[in-house]
Amino acid sequence: MIETHVHDAVTELRIVRPERRNALDTGHCRDLHAALDEAVAGGTRAVVLTGEGTAFCSGADLHTVGDAGFLDALYAMLQRLVEVEVPVIAAVQGPAIGAGTQLAIAADLRVCSEQAVFGLPTAALGLAVDPWTVRRLALLAGGGPARRMLLTCERLDVTAAAGLVDRTAEDPRAAALAWAAEVAALAPLTLAYNKLAVNRLLEDPADAATLDAVAAGFSACWASEDLAEGRRAREEKRAPRFVGR
Repeated sequence: MIETHVHDAVTELRIVRPERRNALDTGHCRDLHAALDEAVAGGTRAVVLTGEGTAFCSGADLHTVGDAGFLDALYAMLQRLVEVEVPVIAAVQGPAIGAGTQLAIAADLRVCSEQAVFGLPTAALGLAVDPWTVRRLALLAGGGPARRMLLTCERLDVTAAAGLVDRTAEDPRAAALAWAAEVAALAPLTLAYNKLAVNRLLEDPADAATLDAVAAGFSACWASEDLAEGRRAREEKRAPRFVGR
């Protein structure tokens, strides 16, 4: 139920469960995790995350949310989206509720239609999201919108959730794929460093391991073949051909 579509250097991962509005169960979380790993191992330069039909993801499948291993599979998949070294763009064409909002904020960027809606109705169900979700939501959406989502179960449209919306489009999938193709032409090591630095320094800036990882990524960029290629391309007035080394 996770389809993989390769578009040159971009991989599209699509949740295909429209009859359940792309709700996630344990198997979906594991399959999405595995599909992401396979795409990266295959050399993809960017990932677009989409859902089939009118909903991006309606959340966790409540029929299986209590299954043993569901939370472990969900949070392992979300953290892999955050930590994977290539940019991930979510194409949010409709409701992204509960785990759907978590999926959207785990991505690096979001392209949304006017029909996109975000919500975390955990208090209406007696559930809870982890501290990472609360922190990430507040960083992206802002403290006020995050409180309304968490404390009143309010669903926010693209205007109210403006911090979650990087671009709007009538066809978010097509727009996300086009944007990802542009991103895929950029220097991979620099993108990996920038993603690591933004995520780690905003969320845990004082951690020694964070500072070491960011410093290593910075040094790798300055010692890379891609830096030399970027300089040559500028001198030769042509588009650079980055290889990720």
